[in-house]
Amino acid sequence: MTNYAFSQEHPAHAGAFWRRTRLALGVALFAWLAACSVEPTYKVPDSGVPNAYKEAPQQTQGAQSAQAANPHDVGSWTAAQPADAMHRGEWWKVFGDPTLDQLEDQALAANQDLKAAAARVQQARALTQAARASWFPSFDAGFGPTYERASPASQYLPQNTPVATQTLWRAQATASYEADLFGRVSSNVNAARADAQQSEALFLSVQLALQADVAQNYFQLRQFDSDVDLYRRTVTLRADALKLVERRFKEGDISELDVAQARNELASARADAVGVARQRAASEHSLAILLGKAPADFTFPETPLQSVNVSVPPGLPSTLLERRPDIAAAERAMAAANARVGLAKSAFFPKLDITGAFGYESASLGDLFMWSSRAFLLGPLAGTALTVPLFDGGRRKANLAQARGKYDEDVAQYRQQVLVAFREVEDNLSDLRLLDDQIRQQDEAVNASERSAHLSRTQYEEGEVSYLNVIDSERTVLVSQLQASHLQGSQAVAAVNLIRALGGGWGDAKPQTPAQPDGTAPPPAPLAAR
Repeated sequence: MTNYAFSQEHPAHAGAFWRRTRLALGVALFAWLAACSVEPTYKVPDSGVPNAYKEAPQQTQGAQSAQAANPHDVGSWTAAQPADAMHRGEWWKVFGDPTLDQLEDQALAANQDLKAAAARVQQARALTQAARASWFPSFDAGFGPTYERASPASQYLPQNTPVATQTLWRAQATASYEADLFGRVSSNVNAARADAQQSEALFLSVQLALQADVAQNYFQLRQFDSDVDLYRRTVTLRADALKLVERRFKEGDISELDVAQARNELASARADAVGVARQRAASEHSLAILLGKAPADFTFPETPLQSVNVSVPPGLPSTLLERRPDIAAAERAMAAANARVGLAKSAFFPKLDITGAFGYESASLGDLFMWSSRAFLLGPLAGTALTVPLFDGGRRKANLAQARGKYDEDVAQYRQQVLVAFREVEDNLSDLRLLDDQIRQQDEAVNASERSAHLSRTQYEEGEVSYLNVIDSERTVLVSQLQASHLQGSQAVAAVNLIRALGGGWGDAKPQTPAQPDGTAPPPAPLAAR
């Protein structure tokens, strides 16, 4: 009897052991599938980086030694570590202009384009949060009646057995969960996270563009003020010259031709002054929009532009990839595209949806919440829990090809953005270098033209030359002075463009110190890194 009992119990123990083993193996397999991701390993593509900027001033021996000591800044290829979120400081204070400081603060507080970019960041963060919600199960609760007729098979009845229709009241909670098999959910989250980071980088890019646009518009507006002031003085000189010519005409020293020519020059100067005033008004309106104000609510007092001398050290080319937010945005676009390649790959593998419901079910509302009315369901209401893709006419294959093509496109755009960034830096470095020489030569031209105009007027008053000589010399003075004013404006704008091309400042910079008593310029004050 004892042996018989033992022989009956032994298979039961063995069956329980194998059931537990199969359960453990199933859980382990499920965990392995959940941890297995088909998303490609992401790596930032290399970009060609020169050792130094072509148009930058020659480095000293100490700077070259420092460069050689930092392996991150050496070599023609580098994988950038984006630092677009680092604090850049109020770089516009390098110009030492309190008015510009106030305008920048107003623009950052009220510009509508910047507010729109901030709203896009909020949208992207919300989408990331929605994607992360897929990592967790969702729960719902419902209550209400259903009018239904079940099939005989569902009631374990023979075929063609009549089954009455009935009304069932249900009060139940449902739960659903998609297992993260083959990284399907994780890849979607990674793509959404990269999209949000791209939006943040684009916000910083809009912010930097706004700051640069305000500074550029401010200096251009002041350049127009210099032109207005120049034309105002020119009109005064032409009016005095007309009085002189009219007096000499009355005295019979000259003909009426000189009077007509003098009046023509005065009228032309006044017309040109009106043209500059029109350009100034348009520039003032543009600045008002940047500040988030209606043009009718903004008036900028006339402030002629003074010489702007700012030294902006460009640093090393390898740091440019880390500082520009537009490059960071392009890199984040690649990361999102890479994650979507993994999402497209996961469509080739099984999908597991786990659903369940628990609650009460009764034919009458009064018996609904009785303990005997409880019911549960584990598994999908329709279909199967584990879905294995078999055939879809090549849709999944096409989606994967599209995802890979999008990634290749983003890689090309990233590398193109890097090349454009280097070109912009080189352009502005050459502008500043050549503008320094051009301004010096133009100052000499202004001095020479003013001397020539003074001699022409003196000789005309003495009757040695005709009035045409005076007109030509005064026109030359005006053209030279206007060119000098435009060069000063171009120099200020080029300095702003260089800072913008470098991705903004890295701290509080200082204006360039005046020349030392011995005539040599002191070393430039670098933008302090933080």
